[in-house]
Amino acid sequence: MVAVLNVARYIINYSNEKGYSISNLKLQKLLYFVQAYYLSFTESHNPCFEEEIEAWDFGPVVPSVYHEFKSFGGSDIPPVTNYYSIDSEDGIWSVKKVHFNEDCIDECDKELISSVVDKFAPYSASELVSLTHSQAPWRNAYQPESNNVITKDAIREYFYERSEKKSR
Repeated sequence: MVAVLNVARYIINYSNEKGYSISNLKLQKLLYFVQAYYLSFTESHNPCFEEEIEAWDFGPVVPSVYHEFKSFGGSDIPPVTNYYSIDSEDGIWSVKKVHFNEDCIDECDKELISSVVDKFAPYSASELVSLTHSQAPWRNAYQPESNNVITKDAIREYFYERSEKKSR
């Protein structure tokens, strides 16, 4: 598994390289679809990242990623070359600047993540919100002002069922 913030940074950089728009809202939906592809279409059916996805008003959201990039509002997020890491050692907080190196994601994972981004790049953030709102994992988890978790099992079952129906 890959840390979700590294997956998000990779998606942002890949999107910028390809000339795709990538707002925080769109990034959240892409993370949801990346997780869905890992859970449903890979041989192992293992998640891409451990962090939970929650059902927010505008669709699926990974809270830590949302908070990391919320300062961009509805604007496109520029490439990530560096980020700040906060550590606590012996009760003392320290902040350090870290260079993002996409080698923290193996080539196989990069290919799958990139293919998901390519597939959904033509959709606007609002179209992706509508799409996720029409799907059972978000619909079943969503309750206003609750931010319920969309379980990995719910995502896996929903997308795996659809892939099985298509292959028949």
